This record gives sequence, structure tokens and C-alpha cells, in this order.
Amino acid sequence: MSHSTGFGISGAAIVGGVCGQPIKHSMSPILHNAWIQAAGLDAAYVPFAPAADHFATFVDGLRGGAVRGLNVTIPFKEQALAAADQVSDLARMAGAANLLIFEEDGVIRADNTDGPGLLGAIAAQAPGFDITARPVVILGAGGAARGAVAALLLAGAPKVAIVNRTLDRAHELVAAFGPRTLAVAEYALTDHLKDAGLIINATSLGLGGGDGPAARLDLTPEDAVVVDMVYKPLRTEFLRRAEAAGRRTVDGLEMLLRQAIPTFEAIYGQPPSPEVDVRGLALKLLGEA
Repeated sequence: MSHSTGFGISGAAIVGGVCGQPIKHSMSPILHNAWIQAAGLDAAYVPFAPAADHFATFVDGLRGGAVRGLNVTIPFKEQALAAADQVSDLARMAGAANLLIFEEDGVIRADNTDGPGLLGAIAAQAPGFDITARPVVILGAGGAARGAVAALLLAGAPKVAIVNRTLDRAHELVAAFGPRTLAVAEYALTDHLKDAGLIINATSLGLGGGDGPAARLDLTPEDAVVVDMVYKPLRTEFLRRAEAAGRRTVDGLEMLLRQAIPTFEAIYGQPPSPEVDVRGLALKLLGEA
């Protein structure tokens, strides 16, 4: 590893990692290794990129704890859930896992920290916001939306409107999540914005600086909070429109960082040091600092 300075890695090192395809753009190794270094742990966090059709074999080979834990990203989150022996309520509800823990007895546990990451980011950047007060509008019906809906329902959201271009995908989520969710066609979005307390972009629209979803954010209640899961760029066009309308905003980078905290704790057995400015580190990596 190129980070050998300050790393005391012995034969007893705890190994964690992140698994995706592609994986080379992941910020996770840099963030987790910064936390490892600050704590002086005998540990490492490394990237894995198994072939798309070999994920199950790859995970099965890690049984017994040679690797303690693995973050899982696109396109393996659904397969990660299927590979586990024990599944948390959140991962089961989301239909996806972004964290696998390998026990010494061969058991694989799956969890999903994406939802808690969303709730943590809202608490950090929109303090005092009450999720139980008003309906939520979520744009998108993919894996990111599923994790968010699961966490929002568990946190007491009264209603979650799922808006998707392909309405069948939204109906699939409603079938999975039940009566507090509803599928909404894009043309009917405006009606739901007028009463929404929280609006979340869970699509990839706006990634790389393009136009975000076409939502009239100025029609939302004045105390509404707008979240964008996209973090490249940090201030997406969607968030800029929300700010122009005077709404509080929560960025995707904060969500990424917040979901990494319980992951680190699960793999290395202790919370990451608050002394490390991981947000500042991430902003430098993104060229936003």
C-alpha cells in the first residue's frame, strides 16, 4: 500500500474494504484509512473489484473473517443481501445491503447504513427538522430510493410519495413497503410538493453538473428541507434551485460520510475519531475545497 507511513500493519491487522465495479473512483478507502491512521489501529481498508458475475463466489470465499467487513456499492447491493445468512431489518426492508460483516464462525451478516446516513445528514445540516410532521417526496425508485424509504418509514414519516418516470418501478416499491407509500407519476409531482416537508433526489440526474430533476421547489412549504444524494458536484443544480427558493438543503457528501460512520464502527469495533476532518478531506478529493 502506498500509505505505509504511519501505518503499523502486522500479521494481526483487521482488514476491511469496499467492493464494487468499477471501484477505482471510490472515496471510501481514503476516508476509512484516515480514520484508521488517526486511531493508530493495526488495520487496513482496501478496494475490491470482483468480476460482475463472480460476486457470490468472492463473498463466499471470505467466510470465516479473513476480511472482517466489506462495504458494498454498485452493482452488488442486492447480491450482497442474498449472500448473507443474517439480515438486519433495514437491509431486509431496503432489499439491499451496503455492509457485510464476516464472523469467525463463518456467518455473514448484512446491514444497510444508507438510510441512517440520510437521517444523520439531515440531522447535521437541517437541525431540528421533524420527519414525522409532513409527507416526504422522493424522486427515483432505484436502490438508493429503497434504502431511503425504509429508513424514513422506520423514523416515522407519515407518508412517502415515490415519483418515477417509469411508474411500474414506483409501484414495485409501494408493493414492498405498504400503505404509507404511494406511487406518483411525474406529471402529478407538483400537487405533492405543496404539502411536502422533505424532498429527496434519489436519481442520478445532476451528476457531473447536468440539470437536476424538474421539480418546482419554490412551491414547497417554506420550512421544507431539500436533499440531493448526488455529491459530484457538491452544490448540484437541484440544491441551487432549493437555495434560491429559500429552502434548507442537505448535500449528498454529508450522506456519504454519515453512512461511513456506522460502517467503520462495525468493521473496526470503535467509532471513528471526530478529530479527522473527513469532510474537508473529501472536498479536497472532489476539487471543491
